[in-house]
Amino acid sequence: MNSLETGNWRHRKLENHVENRTCHTLNRAELNLFETHQSAEKVLLQFSEPVLASMISGKKIMNLSDKPHFNFLPGESVIMPSNELMTIDFPEASIAKPTKCLALRIDECKITETLDELNQIIPRQDELDWQYLKGNFHFTNDVAINQIIQRLIFLFTENHLCKDFFSEMMIKELIIRILQQDNRKEFIQKSFESSNNSRFSYIIHYIRTNLTEPLTIRQLSKLAQMSETAFYKAFKSELGITPNNFIIEERIRFAQSLMTQPEISIKEAYLSSGFNSFSYFCRIFKNRNQINPTEFKKQLLE
Repeated sequence: MNSLETGNWRHRKLENHVENRTCHTLNRAELNLFETHQSAEKVLLQFSEPVLASMISGKKIMNLSDKPHFNFLPGESVIMPSNELMTIDFPEASIAKPTKCLALRIDECKITETLDELNQIIPRQDELDWQYLKGNFHFTNDVAINQIIQRLIFLFTENHLCKDFFSEMMIKELIIRILQQDNRKEFIQKSFESSNNSRFSYIIHYIRTNLTEPLTIRQLSKLAQMSETAFYKAFKSELGITPNNFIIEERIRFAQSLMTQPEISIKEAYLSSGFNSFSYFCRIFKNRNQINPTEFKKQLLE
């Protein structure tokens, strides 16, 4: 069962088989829980305010204005601007295995307030303002975002006098973490285009090209021409992840890409990615992919 499955799903009345909807509304946000119990094509959905859609179970094929025809799977989210028209296919939905998704509609004033506060308290290092996403942003939920979504499902469906207040804080954190993840994606893209166009894209480029080296905060902060403390805080603030965890993520990502090549063994993959301990590599790999390296490699060969 997906970690977002809660008791609130199991006791709902089924009104129809395609996009059965339950709506929970608070002062400045609305949580929509959707279930689809039969395969369908070209189902249209649109919200008048920005929305975070997050998959719970099953599979959708999404078509958006700037991102046509992509698979939308459990553990993934898409954040979309107001009035974005979604065209959705449900290729695998059935009574036995319904497709489940949530859509969190967020008041645009809440987003603006959060951005203003973020720019005042934690300005970006590149002297640019934090800005809301210009288009659609499809991403895999990290642990923090997944936990916030679970908490919001609980808050919206809980009968508590303070749930508006609680949800306001959670939604603010959700907005900030999504901005950080979008920022991380932007820095990574820039690191491929040119390693010198910003401080952090240069550091990311350096990390990616030196994964087998013993990378340290001291070394990276010198390259960024910052103190260790300032570098660590700024990196985590702007990318939503610590430098050490980012290095581990990149090593795992590179090892996984190597393992997709039949001629490369697991040992070659983890050593080429900068890991020195097989047991440590296995533990980190399984935490990230919910499967150990041996099983991952076996599935690829089947």
